[in-house]
Amino acid sequence: MIAGMENRLPEQVTPRYRPGMRERPEDFDEAALPRVLAAEWGVAAVSVAHTPAGFGDHHWTAADEGGRRWFLTVADLPRKGYLGSGADAAYRGLTRAMDTAWSLANEAGLDFAVAPLRTGHGRTVHRLGDRYALSVFPFVDAPAGDFGETLSPADRGAVLDLLAALHRAAPPEGVPVAATVPASRAALAEAVRATGRPWQGGPFAEPARALLAEQWPALRGRLAEFDRRAGELAGAGPGPVVTHGEPHPGNVLRTGGRPLLIDWDTVGLAVPERDLWLVAETAEDLARYADAAGRVPDAGALEFYRLRWTLDDVAAFLADFRAPHARTRDTEFAWTCLTGTLASLTGIAIR
Repeated sequence: MIAGMENRLPEQVTPRYRPGMRERPEDFDEAALPRVLAAEWGVAAVSVAHTPAGFGDHHWTAADEGGRRWFLTVADLPRKGYLGSGADAAYRGLTRAMDTAWSLANEAGLDFAVAPLRTGHGRTVHRLGDRYALSVFPFVDAPAGDFGETLSPADRGAVLDLLAALHRAAPPEGVPVAATVPASRAALAEAVRATGRPWQGGPFAEPARALLAEQWPALRGRLAEFDRRAGELAGAGPGPVVTHGEPHPGNVLRTGGRPLLIDWDTVGLAVPERDLWLVAETAEDLARYADAAGRVPDAGALEFYRLRWTLDDVAAFLADFRAPHARTRDTEFAWTCLTGTLASLTGIAIR
């Protein structure tokens, strides 16, 4: 039995949504992708098809004349504030993350890490103008789960075994350090201060402002809890390990054998609970991890990362609605996510 755990982990905050990227970016030159693939990766693509899957990035699937396929990920750099402030810093952060994933797969022997392919110049990320950057992955013909999906005990155990192997691995040179307190914490406080004046980003701007102002008294208590838990976490435990950052079911490919982990842009040094809270549901899960990794998870750290994720979601949705936007499937979905996430945080039903 893990100290402080009963049969099931606490469910104080269980966010269920992430913003989708279902629409093609209007300012992106999709027609240039075959040329870039040929010049940088030596891929002679005869077809490139937009793939509205995943979260946070835009995706395409490319195929050559012989039927071989590749999975293309186009990052919208200004939206990746967790990798750096501004497009240039985010590009550097994304490159460090993708280089780390490549090292884990090709040098550390972690064959469950679906890592990017290097260009002919040895890069894992290729810049596409001021805003976007491209990474190319081998195409894995296997389904991914859904973000809010509940895994079976056997499936959770398989993912926990992968995480134990990852957490035991020696950190590659240049691996990013995952910040305990994200930049979104300050951004959320700034958004609260801005509720005294109109928001003019688009159709969801004013509704988001009014919602934040209404929910703020209850949300303030959760922020105080976050700050307290962050202070308790600082300096605690035996030290950081290489973590994936988002090993939820949506980032797990289900193959005939062991599962595979995708989307490594959040990879970074942190305590293992950064990963574990997204997978472990019972004390038995945590005991299995402890046996495999040789490290007993901390209940307080698990709850810290659960709360951190949810507050980070709220900050991301608010930032999107304060910025210029239109009514699209993505923004309508994001509004549903914002209201649901705030309700889970505050316990107040959204009218």
